[in-house]
Amino acid sequence: MPIHDWTKVEAGIFDHFHGEWIRTIGHALNDGLLPPTYYALAEQVAAGVGPDILALEDKTDDEMHDANDGGTGLLVAQPKARIVEETGPEFYRRKQRVISVRHVTDDRVVAVIEIVSPGNKNNKNGIRSFTDKVSELLKKKIHLLVIDLHPPGKNDPHGIHAAIWDDVWQAPTVPPAEKPLTVASYECTDQVVAYVEPVAVGDSLPDAPLFLVPGGHVLVPLEKTYQTAWEGVPRRWRNVIEPAGE
Repeated sequence: MPIHDWTKVEAGIFDHFHGEWIRTIGHALNDGLLPPTYYALAEQVAAGVGPDILALEDKTDDEMHDANDGGTGLLVAQPKARIVEETGPEFYRRKQRVISVRHVTDDRVVAVIEIVSPGNKNNKNGIRSFTDKVSELLKKKIHLLVIDLHPPGKNDPHGIHAAIWDDVWQAPTVPPAEKPLTVASYECTDQVVAYVEPVAVGDSLPDAPLFLVPGGHVLVPLEKTYQTAWEGVPRRWRNVIEPAGE
């Protein structure tokens, strides 16, 4: 199923779909995609980052790599992505609804999936709150997957990854003009590595890496879960977004 043009409807319709997609991805992760020592939760996060995430302590390398013990099925090959960017190691020395992935040992958050809503981008405060939240997660070495199916606007003229990268690393990056939407995975090692897949309306979504430990990830089936969530959109609005004959 191709990515739909969500600019055809008001933000509240996408927010309904957003909730369906969050739940669908969470079910997929908990139904065998995650190793047994991890679980996923759909959580409400207010503006900024929730205190449960900000209060996390940095873990030792041994703890961060414990998922690689015992044949848990994590993928260790570097993900293939159209754009790969990384910060320098000094990054860590600078002072709504999401899916969080937690480790069963102490329920600590190790990864977050964020689906961008129109409200994250439609004003300066929204984009600043969003990039601040992402920056705090990455500084805590919490891996991240960001999905943005909304075109760039005046507050993110080069797309959401460019806004994030400028905030965390003050480095310019520009997606290809024909692919203005974004699927971006962020791996936190001694630096941040971004695996970015630019996409466009009409494209199928790629399976996206979600890192649980440095060098180890699972693939999130974005296309399959998108299709399932789409069926939860009322037919009245599906007919607006995808008129007969398209």
